[in-house]
Amino acid sequence: MDERAGVDPRRVDELWRRESERYAREHPRCFRLRERARTSMPHGVPMLWMASYFAHPPVWIDEGRGAHFTCADGRRFLDTNVGDKSTFCGIDPEPVVRAVQQRVAAGAQFMLPTEDAIAVAEELARRWRLPSWQFTLSASQANTEALRLARHATGRYRLLSFTGNYGGHGDEMLTAFAGEGRLSYLGLAPSAGRDLDVIPFNDLDALERALAGGDYACVFTEPALTNEGVVLPDPGFHEALRSLTRDAGTLLVFDETHTLICAPGGLTERWALEPDMVVVGKAIGGGLPLGAYGMTAELAAAFERGESLAGEPGELATGGTLFANALSMAAARAALEEVLTPPAYEHAASLGAELADGLEAVVREAGLPWRVQRLWPRSGITFSDRLARSAAEADADEQPELNAALRLHLANRGVWEAISTAGPAMSVAATRDDVAAYVAAFGEFVADVTGTD
Repeated sequence: MDERAGVDPRRVDELWRRESERYAREHPRCFRLRERARTSMPHGVPMLWMASYFAHPPVWIDEGRGAHFTCADGRRFLDTNVGDKSTFCGIDPEPVVRAVQQRVAAGAQFMLPTEDAIAVAEELARRWRLPSWQFTLSASQANTEALRLARHATGRYRLLSFTGNYGGHGDEMLTAFAGEGRLSYLGLAPSAGRDLDVIPFNDLDALERALAGGDYACVFTEPALTNEGVVLPDPGFHEALRSLTRDAGTLLVFDETHTLICAPGGLTERWALEPDMVVVGKAIGGGLPLGAYGMTAELAAAFERGESLAGEPGELATGGTLFANALSMAAARAALEEVLTPPAYEHAASLGAELADGLEAVVREAGLPWRVQRLWPRSGITFSDRLARSAAEADADEQPELNAALRLHLANRGVWEAISTAGPAMSVAATRDDVAAYVAAFGEFVADVTGTD
């Protein structure tokens, strides 16, 4: 562990051993379920992330209410991972529950449209100021289709992104997230990133050089990187990004899947951005699977065009059997119209600011060289004296052992922390008492790890 973290690595190791023993004692049924699951599922989980994002074994869930869930051992947790932002509405928002119950009783899937789809598309168009929308089951799939549309509309095939930008588990998007010298992913063809270039976030000189050749169909990125902690854009970055892409005839695609929790229209609304396409997912489904992408009128016309720019006939490669199913659309309509309202966003943002203030107070009192990230409802600690401006800086500041010890320590005190690449977020169902509980548990951790308890 890097000495810049300001704590003794031996105390971190000791803390990890002590808290691991406590965690095992308090979760015997969860541990038994994991061992049973190993016989029928790789790694003993139905989806790898359920294990790989935590240094300790996962808990198995029985039920959830509001901002809390209960595991198979009957232990209750404040959920600050919020399903990696997919349960920002809360775990069981009443309007969504009601809409889902009614829709299931009337039929969940037809492979035909329902009126709810119109309402959802109209509401997304109002929020993001993009008139036309298409739906998938996840933001990963929506990103895949958005990139295909960008290629079709421009007649170009190369893509540009930023190191550390995660757009889902499509081959090209994983290449962008990994970037040069970072984590490599198994199972990808050597050609996966052939038509993709990746440059550092916030590097306008590199961006200008890359776009000068007029080769790229689009630049695709999150408005702020959210899988490296939080990496915010420098002042003027987005203005330059928009100007340079327009000059180059390159489309600008924003993935707001994480950042849509910042406002009803995400960071596009907060920062008055002007993308050609926006991809959303997670929270807009109210907890059910849903992804979507919105586009300008010009791109909608290209979407409907039945031939390439070279005049070759064909059909744009989009769609899926369960895309825009009646159940997901009913859930999304209820989430957007009744849960994710402007007052709800204001409430969550105020809790996020209160959380950040509380974390800063604990760190300041302990005299630690740590900084606090802020992104409206989301906050979190970086174990460094700086806030990263790029994925490279974020990687250099990582303290995996310390981060793992923090997660485990919090779990033993009833707080389920965000995955290792993120930070805690307050859902619209959270309260000031939940913020206080997180700050108190964090304070205990700091006292333990610094030896001031």
